[in-house]
Amino acid sequence: MADSSTPQVQRQTLSQRLFLFLGSMDLAITLLLTLAIASIIGTVLQQNQPYTDYVIKFGPFWFELFESAGLYDVYSSLWFLAILTLLVISTSVCVIRHTPSMLRDMWNLRTHVQEKSLQALKHNERWTVASQAEQTANALQVEFAKQGFRVKQTIKPEGILVSAMRGGMNRMGYILTHSAIVVICLGGLLDSNLPLKWAEWRGTIKIETRDIAVSEIPEASKLPVGRQAFRGSINIPEGRSSSIAFVAMRDGYLVQSLPFRIEVKDFRIEHYATGQPKSFETDLVIHDTDLAEPLATTISVNHPLIYKGYAIYQASFSDGGSKLEIEAWPFAAAQATLVETKVFENTQFHWGKQQFQLEMTAFRPFNINPDPTEEDPARLRNFGPTMGFKLRSETGEALEYLNYMLPVQREGRDFFLSGVRSSPADEFGYLYIPVDSQGEITGFNQFLMRVRDKALVAEIAQQMMAETLAAINSDEQNLQQSLQSTLVKLIAMFEQGGFASVTEFIETSLPEVERASLGPAYLAMLREMLARIYFSDLSDNEMVADEQLLFLQDAVDAMGSLPRYGSPVYLMLTDYEQVEASGLQVAHAPGKPVVYLGCAFLITGVFLLFYLPQRRFWALAKTQQQGSTVILAGMSNRNSRDFEPFFEQISNRLKQLDGNSH
Repeated sequence: MADSSTPQVQRQTLSQRLFLFLGSMDLAITLLLTLAIASIIGTVLQQNQPYTDYVIKFGPFWFELFESAGLYDVYSSLWFLAILTLLVISTSVCVIRHTPSMLRDMWNLRTHVQEKSLQALKHNERWTVASQAEQTANALQVEFAKQGFRVKQTIKPEGILVSAMRGGMNRMGYILTHSAIVVICLGGLLDSNLPLKWAEWRGTIKIETRDIAVSEIPEASKLPVGRQAFRGSINIPEGRSSSIAFVAMRDGYLVQSLPFRIEVKDFRIEHYATGQPKSFETDLVIHDTDLAEPLATTISVNHPLIYKGYAIYQASFSDGGSKLEIEAWPFAAAQATLVETKVFENTQFHWGKQQFQLEMTAFRPFNINPDPTEEDPARLRNFGPTMGFKLRSETGEALEYLNYMLPVQREGRDFFLSGVRSSPADEFGYLYIPVDSQGEITGFNQFLMRVRDKALVAEIAQQMMAETLAAINSDEQNLQQSLQSTLVKLIAMFEQGGFASVTEFIETSLPEVERASLGPAYLAMLREMLARIYFSDLSDNEMVADEQLLFLQDAVDAMGSLPRYGSPVYLMLTDYEQVEASGLQVAHAPGKPVVYLGCAFLITGVFLLFYLPQRRFWALAKTQQQGSTVILAGMSNRNSRDFEPFFEQISNRLKQLDGNSH
């Protein structure tokens, strides 16, 4: 029998140790510190952003490390939720362990203290009075009651003990503060996406990572209307509506259905004088079958709409499919093609033998940037509308472009500005196309056409060759052919690869001993050929103006950048009709009332703990031959320094109960 009972004793001992460990202060503090550090990370590191943004920001190595640690969605990561759950258990055990003793201490006046214990307390006094012990005890009880104390008399062998206590609710502060942690954490668990993670683990939902139309999203990636918590976003253009929200999940998203439909009637934005956004708001209409008529309201930043427990916030704004009118100028062509498209619309185009897909991605009516024409770099200027687009080749490769509608001034001259990059991780490199005297791109294109005119290039090369040989009095046939061929070849290389191609030719084809002398000569001949081509349409008696020379210089620089530009056409924005979209954030937090209740518990508990100290007094009235002796002692569980003058005050009032006290 003894042997069979031994394992049971061991199991009880283990459970007791586990119970004590879970309710220990060390564990609770460790968990709270861990949660505090995790919250700091979740605040500093922006959460639930597209994974491409994190890759660009941190690089592949740190991206994978942070992703495996769940730092991109800290508050919904399994380790954070596990710590939160363990904190709930630990604090609950602590409350269960200590609540009974706290409740007893709230009402227990501690009537079993002895005279020796009273004399051992730090705050104690002794005096004698003329009245008998019973009369003295009654007087003390009345005075304690007047001071707001709960009082009880107890007959002791050595006399009558009067026990008094005030601030018993201080112990309730301990219960409320610890209960508040449990309640707040439970509210946090209710608002976590733990059910989504469980459903994903079971395979009932699947995170969608493709950029596809809503109608093409599979049912496994759609969430029905329910009591689950979520925070989603949706962009709704003016005049349109939506009954879904997109919930960001790691590297993809889920589609959350809403029990109502949100319509954006109008979106308004105010700007500062510089063109920067100042404030924005949206006129919404909520369509719900539970409403007798649609609910119309206006939301703005920090002024959301709360409807049926769903909070609708004004989060951002974007383009809603603005209509754009574009002139497509093929390089080296005198005429442009008119193109009408919309933002987010894809169009197939053919330029010569090349086929591209034009993908309009963005439009902005304002672009506030530092003004390079001012001495003060902090001065900002509005550079006007821009359009962003991609040109995707038949192989699927795409270059991203950013074109300005209005000419941009640089060093006192106007240019059509177009940025290009191959990846969002790269900075834009800009092509500056000089504006001609008519304010158009025509002058540059005509010059480019002459550069690509092989007959004209051959003619000018022959003229330049003849002048050069005449200057050195040479008529050698081989030298004539070689020089003319070289001039034509330089123009061809420049037209195909810019100055970089010509420099590469010099470094790879010329002997090293001749490179230093012939290299600059080749570049000088190239520039001379380009100048002759540019001025080939001028009459002999027509003067060359400084503006023409500057235009030639700028045009040659732009021409040299065309091979890196990657597009056979320049798209010029000529007109637009802006359509804006309101960026809304929809949040459903069923745990919010629970968190608010926990906050109320916490505030009340902290107030009771810090501003309602528990103070106890004991007065022992002992019968003497003449009158009685009073031994007064007191203690407080908080602010012992503040308790000292309070004890003195109470002591003086009690001493005054009998005029014969001494």
